[in-house]
Amino acid sequence: MNLPNYFLADLPPEATLSASMLSEAGDTLKRNRLRYLAPRSTASLINLLCDIASRWLEPDYSFRKLALEFGPGATGFSRATLANGLDAFFAELTAENFRRMLEQDLGHVQRLDEMVSSAPEQRTRRASIVTAPEFLVHITAGNLPVPALQSITLGILLRSAQFVKCASGASLIPRLFAHSIYDADPKLGACLEVAEWHGGQGALEKALFAQADYVTATGSDETLSTIRKQVDLPARFVGYGHRVSFIYITGDFLTRTNATRVAVQAAADVTAWNQLGCLSPHVAYVENGGQLTAEQFAEDLAAELERKAESEPPGQLPVEAAATIASRRAFYEVRAAHSPDTRQWCSKGSTAWTVVYEADPRFQISCLSRFIYVKGVSNLSEALQSADGVRGKVSTVGLAAADDRAQELATQLARWGVTRVCPLGQMQRPPLSWRHDGWPALADLVRWTDWEAPGAR
Repeated sequence: MNLPNYFLADLPPEATLSASMLSEAGDTLKRNRLRYLAPRSTASLINLLCDIASRWLEPDYSFRKLALEFGPGATGFSRATLANGLDAFFAELTAENFRRMLEQDLGHVQRLDEMVSSAPEQRTRRASIVTAPEFLVHITAGNLPVPALQSITLGILLRSAQFVKCASGASLIPRLFAHSIYDADPKLGACLEVAEWHGGQGALEKALFAQADYVTATGSDETLSTIRKQVDLPARFVGYGHRVSFIYITGDFLTRTNATRVAVQAAADVTAWNQLGCLSPHVAYVENGGQLTAEQFAEDLAAELERKAESEPPGQLPVEAAATIASRRAFYEVRAAHSPDTRQWCSKGSTAWTVVYEADPRFQISCLSRFIYVKGVSNLSEALQSADGVRGKVSTVGLAAADDRAQELATQLARWGVTRVCPLGQMQRPPLSWRHDGWPALADLVRWTDWEAPGAR
């Protein structure tokens, strides 16, 4: 794959980065931002981002074709999994969705452009404008590419210069997205840098963080703790650490008529990004008392995962991950042979998917890669009690419930600490404006200035 050397990630593998190179890159990005990005209107940037997104949705778009050709080898995801994940992300980048996010997070679509007033502010004769960071640094994890794409997109909307540090070996998709931005608008691309190196190189990270106004990071809790200590005031830090998710299906919703549809939706959530993201379910809780038992649902889910493996194969699994799955399968095979409270279904001759039914409702951490637990519970309270060990760490619950119960259950989940409740089948497809880990996407990155003046509009 031959790409122009626009970004540090384009350098050959043997190239060595230095602290001085990163310092110079930061200075250049900030100068370019002042000239090419800061004067732009929000509307013009939305139009540009939407145009780039629409191109990524076209089968013949050059950067999409490169992502699907070289992505499987670089990421381990199959071509179909990558295509579905990229489609889900870029389909969200519409003008309407950007405007909704601006209104939700900032109260007004022009809040980044000028002093404006929302309806509550008008009643108190105030206007406000928000100022974004001059220089954003993003430290991205290597499991999924979408968080990096999201960070870049929001940084452009905020008119910030950006440096994206990818995990070693994980820069391909963010790099291709950066090239697509440069291709659409070279001046805008000059306000963005993408690089990768192994973590823990203190001199590089110190040089980078010294110039940052804001550092965002995604990764393990240990990684975030290390980065947080390296970011000195007045720079701000926002970290998105390890989270888990689960499914909850009410008994009255799991009828024989609905069973296939529910299994299809659950299989979609397990399959998306091979279950590697924080939004992927580890456990599916099935409420007892319905027409189908949790064990019957597990069998239906296994059948759907088998079908999914044919249309959307999981791709190449690292040896260590495959060994972990094989070991855990062996454990449950022995347990199932000696107890009617455990059953296991799995792909034959491969580690493509695994479903384990257990009568014990305790929350189990999956080994992922399409490995899902199914457990029966009396009600949501029992499920939450069983998941108490991960309380405060649950990102998303995929909910399958009738409309007359859904709001009550969502409220109960919220009060327990869940930050996102969505329909089953949508767990790995959050809207553009979703509040990551319960925090607003834009409002957490800006500084507000209020103007208290008679006649402010």
